Amino acid sequence: MLVNRAGLRRSAAVLLALGIVATGCSSNPLTAPPPTIDPATPAASPPAGTRPAGELLPLGGRPEAAIFDERTGSLAVLAPGLDPQSPSMLTLFAVSGGTRELTLPGPATALAGDGQGSAYLSARGGYFTVDLAAGAATTVSITDETDTDFTAIARRADGRLVLGSADGTAYTLGSETAVAEKVKIFARVDAIAADGNNAVVLDRGQTSVTSLDSDGHTQQALRAGEGATNVVSDPLGRVLVTDTRGGQLLVFGVDPLIERQAYPVPQAPYGLAGSRNLTWVSQTAANLVVGYDLTTGIPVEKVRYPTVQQPNSLAFDDTSDTLYVVSATGAGVQVIRNAAGAR
Repeated sequence: MLVNRAGLRRSAAVLLALGIVATGCSSNPLTAPPPTIDPATPAASPPAGTRPAGELLPLGGRPEAAIFDERTGSLAVLAPGLDPQSPSMLTLFAVSGGTRELTLPGPATALAGDGQGSAYLSARGGYFTVDLAAGAATTVSITDETDTDFTAIARRADGRLVLGSADGTAYTLGSETAVAEKVKIFARVDAIAADGNNAVVLDRGQTSVTSLDSDGHTQQALRAGEGATNVVSDPLGRVLVTDTRGGQLLVFGVDPLIERQAYPVPQAPYGLAGSRNLTWVSQTAANLVVGYDLTTGIPVEKVRYPTVQQPNSLAFDDTSDTLYVVSATGAGVQVIRNAAGAR
């Protein structure tokens, strides 16, 4: 296992600082809200100075998330409406060509997929399901959670959904509408990655990752650098995290949760995508995306590409070796074919 001693020292300093805050704010830290720091954010990217690699597809707005669906061969991109109460938009790009825009039933906050033609989006009181082939969305309300502001969503291998909320609760569903287990130990649930039937919860305010077992029970929790922002799982059973403030790519094993690799990535790493060959990380301060090989025990850079401005969201199609880079400023969707093949 690679040990990044500088990263450990920085993490220890963050832990100490948070411990001081907790001690000063409450005489009973076990019942107090979890101590937090200001969540890290991507860098404000400069205008693209180099022509982005590959093909560029037009897409305006301020996209927030993207997934690739293998069965339909389509990229799904989530963007918010004109104001917080307006319905969100899901734009579908087909590999065969053509673009469709789907207006969702309301505002959506996060996006997940099953790779089999369906997308799932967290929303207030429940979630939306989208049939990507038909371009049809359905609202699903979760029992007794009408007023819950859901902020994150993931789908496990067994088909059960795990959602997170703004008040720091993680929900594991037992059916489409019923909660089987919930734990409220977070400041906020910002993102969730599923690995098999386990899940890993990212809390940006605590810059932590926490694993949930197949029953939705809390397992291990670890500090994740100085300012973790995104988490995804890859096809090889690894959980990947960008530590944007600390300038690192973190690689975790699950069950038990353990940090296996920590590698410096400069220029505000933020966007993430896992694949069978390479791990993809965007550098938002430099409009770059880098592909790392993790098989040697330490990430090794294999390829890098200039990107569109503000490359906050990444998605990857393993079948065609195609990387998608989505601009968060309306500069479009970048399509890099044979992305890992250049090795």
